[in-house]
Amino acid sequence: MFLGVSNINLDAKGRLAMPTRYRDFLTQHCNGEMVITLDLFDKCLLIYPRPAWNDLEREIIALPNFDPRARQVQRIMLGHASEVQMDSNGRVQVSQPLREIIGLDKKAVFSGQGKKFELWDEETYRNSRETWKVDPASVADLPPEVTALSI
Repeated sequence: MFLGVSNINLDAKGRLAMPTRYRDFLTQHCNGEMVITLDLFDKCLLIYPRPAWNDLEREIIALPNFDPRARQVQRIMLGHASEVQMDSNGRVQVSQPLREIIGLDKKAVFSGQGKKFELWDEETYRNSRETWKVDPASVADLPPEVTALSI
């Protein structure tokens, strides 16, 4: 389970060092193999360990091709997916096109999201945080799965 936020830096080649607390798990669980792709809703990247990506990929491929919204999901998630391998120093290469799309330069935020990670440009992350707060007046508009949670 990936949890927590870490501030990290990308080097001049676009590599990031995976937070130390996840390296052993990633090595044992997926031999350091991951997939990086674009998020559907936010200006960030998603990093999946290979087994989690394989499950999601099957579901995305199975979406109906005659539905334009499903094809849009496929274009974003599959079309921008990049296979990566964590090196012996715990680093992962983030492709130039993906970095350019989200405006990622050097300073980044790495956020554990359960089965995956989010990778944000630090400034974009900072600017987006305020929009994530749930307005108490809009709780009724939340999906039933969320309102059923006992938080």
